[in-house]
Parts: sequence; structure tokens; C-alpha cells
Amino acid sequence: MIVDHTGVNNSATALVKKLKVKPDDNPTSASLKSDGDTNRNKLKGLKGAEFDSAYIDNEVIYHQAVLDVMDKTLIPGAKNEELKLLLAKIRPAFVAHLKHAKTIQSSLGKK
Repeated sequence: MIVDHTGVNNSATALVKKLKVKPDDNPTSASLKSDGDTNRNKLKGLKGAEFDSAYIDNEVIYHQAVLDVMDKTLIPGAKNEELKLLLAKIRPAFVAHLKHAKTIQSSLGKK
């Protein structure tokens, strides 16, 4: 997952530089960041199986949220063809990560 996420970040950063644009803060990105900060703080106090369960639950929620935003807002709303292609290219990685997280979640006896 780290390799995929790093690749996505690098691709997005390269495209932003190439297009000479600055992504605007928006309610969706602010919400994802805030939720991530909240979850990170929650995880700091957990250990063992409790940590594993909370971590994987968050991964399922996060990847589903990102896919929802990609499918409902980002891909259909992208006016730049390179951005639209990048989003379409990285989407399968998010689908795979969500599937993997759900598999782990099930193996932990959840959902």
C-alpha cells in the first residue's frame, strides 16, 4: 500500500507542477484530513487487537470515501484530460486496497 500511495502522491504532484496549478482547499479535502487526524489520535491510544480492528475499520471507511469522491465528483468533474486520465489510472489501486482491507476486516471477525 505504501508503494501505491507514494506513487499516487508523486504522480499528482508532478501533474500539479506541470500544469502550474495549486489545488484549492475544499470541504471534501478538509473533511478527509480532519478525519485522518482524528483517527491517528485515536489509534495512538490503542494496542494489539484493538489497534488492528480500529485501523482496518478506518482503512475500509477511508478507501470507500475516496472512491465515492472519485466516482461522484473528481472524475466526472475533471475538466483537464490529463487529470481525468490520472484519476482513472489510480482508481483501480483504491479498489484493490478497499478489497484487501475488507478481507482483513473479515478475517478479524468484523462486519
